[in-house]
Amino acid sequence: MAKEIYTKYKMAKYLRKEALPTALCPGCGGGTVLNAFANVIDQLGIDPRDLVVVSGIGCSAWIASPYFLADTLHTTHGRAIAYATGVKVGLPDKKVVVISGDGDLAGIGGNHLIHAARRNIDITVILVNNFIYGMTGGQVAPTTPFGAITTTSPYRNVEHPLNISETVASAGASYVARWTTFHVYPLIESIKRALSVKGFALVEAISQCPVQFGRRNRMKTPTEMLRWFQKNSIPISKARNMSPDELQGKIVVGELVNREKPEFTEELNSLIEEVSKHYGLGDNDAD
Repeated sequence: MAKEIYTKYKMAKYLRKEALPTALCPGCGGGTVLNAFANVIDQLGIDPRDLVVVSGIGCSAWIASPYFLADTLHTTHGRAIAYATGVKVGLPDKKVVVISGDGDLAGIGGNHLIHAARRNIDITVILVNNFIYGMTGGQVAPTTPFGAITTTSPYRNVEHPLNISETVASAGASYVARWTTFHVYPLIESIKRALSVKGFALVEAISQCPVQFGRRNRMKTPTEMLRWFQKNSIPISKARNMSPDELQGKIVVGELVNREKPEFTEELNSLIEEVSKHYGLGDNDAD
């Protein structure tokens, strides 16, 4: 099977042979995100040796590790961005990318997500949002839609979901966009922009989970979930003229923020240089 994939799929050069076929559930949108990311790396001509890809724990964390052929860190639950911050500060010339899920990055690791955006550190985060804790049994997540059914909200969810992209944009990120796995080509273009921006960049990829979320919410197949994305997605340009009631249950897609501002790693290294000069420290003394 792995040999056949490598023969027919041109992006397979970015995948680890020993990790194929994937362990993702049938119909999971994780494969679409992996495909999109590989295409972006190929189109931008980025050498995978210049990449460090970090993930946490959960279904979407498997997209980067073990499948993508680059240096990867599979970290503890909710701490992917904290590890990625350390990598970027220590190796500022590397392209540092975090790929993980909504439960990992916005639930368990939500504080790290907000403060990385506030610091505007040069990390690209691809946050795969499937509205649920998929790997651990389908529990309600901070992103679960109001009224949805999960294993821990079997009658309906009475919590209001976290708007991830809007929160990260408000926190100070340089670039924020949201698409679904139905919008493959716009998703690819946004990941390309995110990797080209200097500063913290988030691409939220709304992804289907027919096994845990879909079958409990009258969408048993991935096709049904993708049609739901198509039907309920609203371009951000249109959403700006709609009321909160009109936007209830809708997915706002598009580019929320694209701005230039000082980046954390450059500012940190500039400060170190200033302090070293002030105290007359040479490179050897600073070490």
